[in-house]
Amino acid sequence: MPYLWTPAYDTPISNARTTTEAPLFRLELWPHRSLKGRGFSWTIWIMFAGGMIPVVPFIGTIAFWILLIFMMTALAALWTALRKSDRDQLREEMLIWPDRVELCHWTAKGQRLTWDANPYWVRLTLHPKNGQIENYLTLSGAGAEQNRNVELGAFLSPDERQQLRDDLAFVLGEIKRPRAETST
Repeated sequence: MPYLWTPAYDTPISNARTTTEAPLFRLELWPHRSLKGRGFSWTIWIMFAGGMIPVVPFIGTIAFWILLIFMMTALAALWTALRKSDRDQLREEMLIWPDRVELCHWTAKGQRLTWDANPYWVRLTLHPKNGQIENYLTLSGAGAEQNRNVELGAFLSPDERQQLRDDLAFVLGEIKRPRAETST
C-alpha cells in the first residue's frame, strides 16, 4: 500500500515546528510508482523487441524506415512517461500531535501546500461516490480558515482510501479519547 504510518520519533520530520514536542504519528502517502531499475530496463527491451517483429520483414524498403520511425516514437513515449512518473514529487505527509494535525501536500512540481487543525475538531468524510471518484476522502477542521475541506490520498485506489480512512479514524479516535488518571 502506498502509505506508511510511523511513530514520528523514529523518522526525521521534514517540517520544522516551533515547539520541541515531537509529533505522535507521521503518515506518508505517495502515488503508485512506475517501474524502476531492472523492471524499467526489461520493459524497454521487451517493447523494442516486440516492436521490431513487424518491422524486420520490411528491411531494405522505404516502409522499413517509416515503420521504424513510428516504433521508435512509441518507445520514446513509453520511456518518457515512465521517467516522468519517477520524477514527480507528488506526495502527502500528515503529522499528528495531541493538540494539532498538520497535512502537507507536495504537488508534482514540488510546491508545498499545508493545512492544520486541532485533532478534536477534525472530521473525516468518505464520500462513497463523488462524481467519477469512488471513496473520495476529505478532512475538515475548525478554525478561521480551517473550515474548508481538503482531500487526502486522491491518488490512492478506492480500497486504499477506505483502509486509510479506517486507520486514520482509529488514530484520531485514540487521540480524542480522554486518558484515565492513574492514582497510586
